[in-house]
Amino acid sequence: MKRVLRRSWLTFVVVIAFFGGMAFLIAETLLSASDWVDQAYNGHISGAGGLAQAGSITDRNGDTLAKTVNKERVYHEDKTTRKALLHVVGDNSLNISTAIQSRFRSELTGYSFIWGLNMPKSFRGGRDMQLTVDAKTCKAAYEALSNYDSGACVIYNYNTGEIICSVSVKAYDPNSPPKITKKNEDKYDGVYLDNVLSSTYTPGSIFKIVTAAAAIENIPGVMERKWYCSGKEDIGGGDVTCVGEHGTVNLEQAFGHSCNIVFAELAVELGPEKMNAMAKKMGIKAQFDISGVKTKQGVYSIKNINKNQLAWSGVGQYTDQVNPTQMAILCGAIAKGGKYTKPYIISGESGSILSDLGLSAAGSEGGELVKPSTAKVLQKLMRSAVVNDYGDDMFGGMKICAKTGTGETVKGDEEKNDGWMIGYCTDEDTPLAFACVCHSTDEYGYSSAGKIAKAAMLQARKSLKND
Repeated sequence: MKRVLRRSWLTFVVVIAFFGGMAFLIAETLLSASDWVDQAYNGHISGAGGLAQAGSITDRNGDTLAKTVNKERVYHEDKTTRKALLHVVGDNSLNISTAIQSRFRSELTGYSFIWGLNMPKSFRGGRDMQLTVDAKTCKAAYEALSNYDSGACVIYNYNTGEIICSVSVKAYDPNSPPKITKKNEDKYDGVYLDNVLSSTYTPGSIFKIVTAAAAIENIPGVMERKWYCSGKEDIGGGDVTCVGEHGTVNLEQAFGHSCNIVFAELAVELGPEKMNAMAKKMGIKAQFDISGVKTKQGVYSIKNINKNQLAWSGVGQYTDQVNPTQMAILCGAIAKGGKYTKPYIISGESGSILSDLGLSAAGSEGGELVKPSTAKVLQKLMRSAVVNDYGDDMFGGMKICAKTGTGETVKGDEEKNDGWMIGYCTDEDTPLAFACVCHSTDEYGYSSAGKIAKAAMLQARKSLKND
């Protein structure tokens, strides 16, 4: 009797395992078939990195960024534009995993679970894909940014969510991808990484937006207070240095002059918990979804932090790290009064099930990053910085609110900078937020990233007016 019972249980386990395995296989087939087809080693989609049957990719104005001609994948006719949009579009190698051609190869090739890659052309839909980026703006940003070893520039419409510009450096011509060897690997280090989405940098003074917001919400009368900056101050047993001797300043003046002393003192007065809470609320530690790709999470750490480290964290140093897209989104939220609009780069989010069902979240409202009352004060501070410190004519008459930053870094034995400029335009016909960063440069944020922001925003305004 016991032997029969054991055999019955064994049979039961085998049957359960069989049907469980079948269920898993069916689920994997349904959910992952397109991923299997997309693998580069799949001989059925040979040629042009498996893109021989792929549809075209165009920018917001219909300018062709990639298309297939005689089973060969070709890219924009202008070399600079090709390089500018390399990390957005991708190339035949598919080494840039976040690029459109890598992530949406099955949609571009017209793959169907029922028909495979042999779906009749009359039944195919969505093979062509239009993006929200403007090729001319990306080219202008790249021309200014390519003088630097590494960096990024992103511009997005904070009302609609459309990403107008997304440029990452280092880059190469997708028409002739490099052969990376041990001899040239330093030259191409990080070339497959989209810095707009997947990199973080030392923020320097752009982080003073976070410290200012924390002070506005937690220190009564902070806008009426005054501080004295002598250029250097011992805080917590170590010096905090400033870019100059600013004398007696209020918060608005300290923000515009980028006074380290004032913001270091504020961070210490606020304490680590309140600083950490504001960094978290404003999205520094968040990951934002951009058409299916999550931005790299920033860093603000208070673990075992001492007084001097806390002071430096308030001016964007210590271990602080931020992502370019993250900062553009924050600027857009400030411009809108606190809540951000979700960014996207595929027009109508084509190729997604949500889009087919009319449920796409593209351009929908996100959460609150800043209290409306706090956003109003930050708007004033950022506008004052442009008018009184950077020059209101910098952006060709556009009404800009901004903040520059110079994050001090070390490369080998050399001291280098991450130069930043972030901000937004308040003009009704140019509702754009931007973030530009130049990595490992000898320049300050205003002189490095400022040039990139200016070139990109001027072209973006021109392009939007011609839409």
